[in-house]
Amino acid sequence: MLTRHFTATGFVVHEDATLLHWHRRVQAWIPPGGHIEPNEDPVQAVLREILEETGLYVQIAPDNPLLEISNLQQLHPPRTILVENVHDEKAGKHQHIDLIYFTTPLSRHVRDKKEKYPQVPQGWIWVSKQQLESCEKLTTPNGDKQPPPEDVTVLALMAIDKCGSTLAR
Repeated sequence: MLTRHFTATGFVVHEDATLLHWHRRVQAWIPPGGHIEPNEDPVQAVLREILEETGLYVQIAPDNPLLEISNLQQLHPPRTILVENVHDEKAGKHQHIDLIYFTTPLSRHVRDKKEKYPQVPQGWIWVSKQQLESCEKLTTPNGDKQPPPEDVTVLALMAIDKCGSTLAR
């Protein structure tokens, strides 16, 4: 039986695009995310990971309203949960139980009037719905061209359809 780690991933959507970066160890285009730390819930983890990796403050785009109860805290559920086989030099072969969220940047992110999308650190790119639908190969840091993996493409398109026209303004 493989060791399992719990992780949280967030598709950040603004208008018609989502944010991806080339992950050197994974050798793929992926959204921001990472391990859930001890004493951290999945929503805290995804918000922290997105902020640490991209500099963006985001909000969860909920799929369902929370229950009308006041005696307990509720967390927004993830859009889906993926089981991902991982092999890295430190941890060896293991699996990630990855809670996937759709998010949008908070309105505090000011953009230069010439720029369509909020500014992000070098290495991060906004990938449009059109690029994803056409399976466009994106240029990696070493100049190769690779499309995002199937799961990233499917979820990114779902996130854009869910969030692009409503919450991302």
